Amino acid sequence: MIKDLIKQNRSYRRFHQKERIKRKLLMDWIELARFSASGRNAQSLKYVLVADEELCSNVFPLLSWAGFIKDWGGPKEGEQPAAYIIMLHDTGISNNYYCDDGIAAQSILLGAVEAGYGGFILASVQRTALRELLDLDERYEIIQVIALGKPAEKVVLEEMKDADYKYWRDEEGVHHVPKRPLDEIILF
Repeated sequence: MIKDLIKQNRSYRRFHQKERIKRKLLMDWIELARFSASGRNAQSLKYVLVADEELCSNVFPLLSWAGFIKDWGGPKEGEQPAAYIIMLHDTGISNNYYCDDGIAAQSILLGAVEAGYGGFILASVQRTALRELLDLDERYEIIQVIALGKPAEKVVLEEMKDADYKYWRDEEGVHHVPKRPLDEIILF
């Protein structure tokens, strides 16, 4: 059921790094994004698939992981992503990608969750260094990076208290994500 997939689709930041993801599976998830809606149907999103272990280790230091968890520098060795999907905007097709990135990312991540994986969307990216690493043509604007793997952490949803939206980890390492109550987000 779609509600269950959406609730399971959390921002996972720790993975079973040794459990690699096959390129074919990544391509299946991109296929879901390809079938998704696109503003004006321009379809200007492009993707770089990174599943090679060495390239993954070169992408990893170019990303920032958890702004609200100040004493955590990101996943340690053994907990890093098994793959990345780097989402690009092809400026040769369109000047604007509207909300296509969010729709595509959600489709990719729902496909990952359905297959027993999880992911995390990273917008805090060292774009210049990543562009150089991948030798990307200037026509491709780096939008975001989706980190993927078998989750190695538990993430739970909870009701937001006192308008505090900051996620946090408890002493057992469980990641808590506060969500506003439904009656607070529906105005009328």
